Amino acid sequence: MKKIGIMTTGGDCSGLNTVIQRIMRGASLRGWQVWGILDGTDGLTVAPPAVIRLDDMLLPIENARLAGSFLHNGRVHALNFETAAESGKLKLFNKRLRESLKLLNFDALILIGGNGSLSLAWANRDIYRDLQLVCIPKTIDMDMPLTTRTIGFDTAVQQLTAYCDQLMLTARSHHRWFVVQAMGRDCGMLALYAGVAVGAAAVLIPEIKFDVDDLVKHIKNSATDYGIIIVSEGISLRGHSGKPADMIARKLTAAGIVNRTAFPEHTQRAGDTIASDRILATRFADCALNAIENGETYVMTALECDDVHTVALADFVAAGDCAYDPKVPELLTSNAYVSEQEPLLEVAYNMGIYIGMRR
Repeated sequence: MKKIGIMTTGGDCSGLNTVIQRIMRGASLRGWQVWGILDGTDGLTVAPPAVIRLDDMLLPIENARLAGSFLHNGRVHALNFETAAESGKLKLFNKRLRESLKLLNFDALILIGGNGSLSLAWANRDIYRDLQLVCIPKTIDMDMPLTTRTIGFDTAVQQLTAYCDQLMLTARSHHRWFVVQAMGRDCGMLALYAGVAVGAAAVLIPEIKFDVDDLVKHIKNSATDYGIIIVSEGISLRGHSGKPADMIARKLTAAGIVNRTAFPEHTQRAGDTIASDRILATRFADCALNAIENGETYVMTALECDDVHTVALADFVAAGDCAYDPKVPELLTSNAYVSEQEPLLEVAYNMGIYIGMRR
């Protein structure tokens, strides 16, 4: 009988409970034991390790649609990769993780995380040398290479779109524009998809240069005197500081355009998991269990051309645009951004959405 562990790390998102429940169900049908590690790597730094045996009574299928992680994703001040690096305790932290995993005696560990978590797992792969490590990508930012979808992205797009839909009604009532700040860090994928879905007048993302004067001209020439302007949190405006939405709003106000800012914040990471994310979570769970059955390790599940398969973590790191993590010295994080070939860019241009300087 195999004994496998599940761990969710990084930021939460919709779809985590779905993939946990599906892994538990698929593993149980194989006769395997399934254990959940609480609070991500935090749960491996305490003695004894914080784990729970997973079954249908703990996470019934009707709760799998809920947002967040049943296992939690970690505490702010607990010893983790970031706090260990800041306090000079990285060697101690790694030692505790190895000792805990040895004590738990897992045959395999399924790590569900974003690009930072998976980059950390590869950089510190020696920690997992005595078991199979299979990773599942989740993030609302969609900033991970080698997969065309991550768990949580579609629900985040729906959440942001629904938020903007409601703002559109009050915008129309008061003849004003709303500047909405989207999450996504340095990747504009979430802002772009929600912007096209809601019919935004403009979408500003980090990957494409824009000119404020052109934006102002575009808004003034709009067929309406109201609407939505989506601003990704990763954009910058030379000579200005503060929240990106506030910076853009001040420029619009100076040009005589009536507007308000709106910050959906963490509602983008919440909401009942929509069908497409549930299906993706189920496919990734099935792929991860098959990988364990086939003896694979140091791999990540991925979606490409509607085919779900595994890719090597080494390839994941090599394929991304690597940048040093500001919180963990010497860690290179593998990133993906909105590419010039992204089909939705052309659609946005053709629909009259201002998205910056066309390439």
